[in-house]
Amino acid sequence: MAYTLTVNGSPHTVDTEPSTPLLWVLRDLLDLVGTKYGCGVAQCGACTVHLDGVPVRACVTPVSRVGGKAVTTIEGIAANPVGARVQEAWKSLDVPQCGYCQAGQIMSATALLAATPKPTDAQIDEAMDGNLCRCATYPRIRKAIKSASGQTEA
Repeated sequence: MAYTLTVNGSPHTVDTEPSTPLLWVLRDLLDLVGTKYGCGVAQCGACTVHLDGVPVRACVTPVSRVGGKAVTTIEGIAANPVGARVQEAWKSLDVPQCGYCQAGQIMSATALLAATPKPTDAQIDEAMDGNLCRCATYPRIRKAIKSASGQTEA
């Protein structure tokens, strides 16, 4: 079945089964490999993308559910001013260690700051819950979110 998706501001038509996870459409059909496969069951957050600005797990989102929503991946997040700030904070604070989970972390952090420009620690914890980092860079992630929001780490 043919689906036309708007990904990072550009239309793409793909021919795939309705149940194909958005993750595989992005990676295998559109060659957007920044979004990572982690667990396949929406538990780790490595595959996080935005649908109309809302973070979703692409590994469990069938392409048939995307509809007319705009898909934003890590490759396109810098076009969003908040996303650009988040990415800059990530770089300037040297957040990644292995880096595998960081695309999902950045996508969740960007959605948080778009909705809550000056989040509390509790709001950060809630928004980032479910984004796992095996390297345990959580303190640097929090610091980068605070930096991108214009707040200083307490």
